[in-house]
Amino acid sequence: MPKHRPVVCLHCQVEHPEAHHERVVYNKTPLYGPWVDWRMAGKDLTSSEADRISVRRFSGIPWAERSRKRILRILPRQTLATVTLPARESFTDIA
Repeated sequence: MPKHRPVVCLHCQVEHPEAHHERVVYNKTPLYGPWVDWRMAGKDLTSSEADRISVRRFSGIPWAERSRKRILRILPRQTLATVTLPARESFTDIA
């Protein structure tokens, strides 16, 4: 019979036990660098103020930005021209 090696988590060797518990049990993964105040909570990206961004919303942000740039490229911005209206007639003489 072949001997089975115990399954060892790759993160267990470098991860603090409390952090490992948060990651495995609650599926909360902290992020680093410019995302230091954010963490992964399930499928959502969560800020320290409890703002949540779903995967669909997160992928929609670049899509909306590309669409906005495409529209601005297709439709050039129209400059507002100053229009001078003709002077109104004075009806004060008529009574």
